[in-house]
Amino acid sequence: MNELFVPNALLPTGWARNVLLQWDGAGRLCTVTPEAAVPQGTPVAPGPVLPGMPNLHSHAFQRAFAGLTEYRGESQDSFWSWRNLMYRFAARITPESLEAIATWLYVEMLEAGYTSVCEFHYVHHDQDGTPYADDATLSQALLRAARNAGMGITLLPVLYQTSGFGAKPPRADQARFIRSTDNMLSLLERLTPAAQAQGAVLGLAPHSLRAVPPDSLAAAVQGLTALNPEARIHIHIAEQTQEVDDCIAWSGQRPVQWLLEHAPVDERWCLVHATHMTPQEYADAARTGAVAGICPTTEANLGDGIFDMPLWLQHGGRWGVGSDSHACVNAAEELLMLEYGQRLSLRQRNVLANAAQPEVATAMTLQAVAGGSQAAGRAIGGIAVGQQADLVALNAQHVALRDLPAHSMLSAHVFGSHRTSAIDSVWVAGQRRIAAGRHALHDGAAHAFVTARSATIAPD
Repeated sequence: MNELFVPNALLPTGWARNVLLQWDGAGRLCTVTPEAAVPQGTPVAPGPVLPGMPNLHSHAFQRAFAGLTEYRGESQDSFWSWRNLMYRFAARITPESLEAIATWLYVEMLEAGYTSVCEFHYVHHDQDGTPYADDATLSQALLRAARNAGMGITLLPVLYQTSGFGAKPPRADQARFIRSTDNMLSLLERLTPAAQAQGAVLGLAPHSLRAVPPDSLAAAVQGLTALNPEARIHIHIAEQTQEVDDCIAWSGQRPVQWLLEHAPVDERWCLVHATHMTPQEYADAARTGAVAGICPTTEANLGDGIFDMPLWLQHGGRWGVGSDSHACVNAAEELLMLEYGQRLSLRQRNVLANAAQPEVATAMTLQAVAGGSQAAGRAIGGIAVGQQADLVALNAQHVALRDLPAHSMLSAHVFGSHRTSAIDSVWVAGQRRIAAGRHALHDGAAHAFVTARSATIAPD
């Protein structure tokens, strides 16, 4: 039995004092006891302990060109012009560079308070679009990166078949992404032993309605459900207004409206972005129990728009956060950007606080952990018996936190640490992965990342 004494812990019900945590050899919490005495010899956390944050949306390879598209290439740059640059970068990824980039990214995530990731993985084939001899080559690279970094992972291979609504043929620069539905289901079967061996979870990501025709979407969901009735399904939906307009032109319906009428959307689903919905779509989507996957820093970087979180919550909607393109890799900053976007849109403050949790940082953390756990399909829903011991300990001596009460330390961590990390330690499934703010692989993984990035962006 492993144990940790925590002077202040954020439990699903709120803050608790003098909490004794115990977990078994599998990393599952079996004791969470508030108001406990400190057992002799038990390690004591260096500050308040939070549940590890699930990152519910990641495209790992995109971390290597973060910051490299911030120049005007067209008279009016948009998501679509950014996508063209991203495709050029994706065309040069190799299995070795993907593993190096993902390993560093997962080290960064752990140091920034994420303890698991939903990897929305759509670069499948060799650079000319030919499948690798081992069709799972790039998926295996991501699983190895997560295993080596100690990051929990839900791997979501992406089904991508067309370039636009109405089954438009794929573009030449999408050749690395394309799979048939049967081939995708075979890939999931092929990956199952490796995923199970490291405690990873497999799901499916139909990329978007523009990339997966209706018949393929239905067949993929049916096939996935036959493989695993609990498997998670993530989809990009209603991210851009042009996407909405194109969907209406194709079907007479908006994307979320079409999806809810034509797919069995329920608690297994994560609607990534869902930025542009009508009030009726907010109500209908929330009613399904699906999670809204909000990626505030990427949505800001791409000019997507602002999700109406108060309206979503009014209908009981569940949500979590992701770092998506990794313009920012920091769980606290995603929460900050989410709250600030709501403030700018509504001209109010502390928008995401509620009657039960008036501290906005506390309320957001608890909601994002619960929603992220659901989207990941893993027992990572907070510091509670039966959940995995995914823990983040803040450094109570960090200048932004020192001498504050625990709930104020979390507020200072989210809103006042000024880009200097207040995280001391991180545990994933009870294994300490971050100590004194650093991962054991930090230096080596950073060097390999820089080398991989340099090779990928080097001129031909």
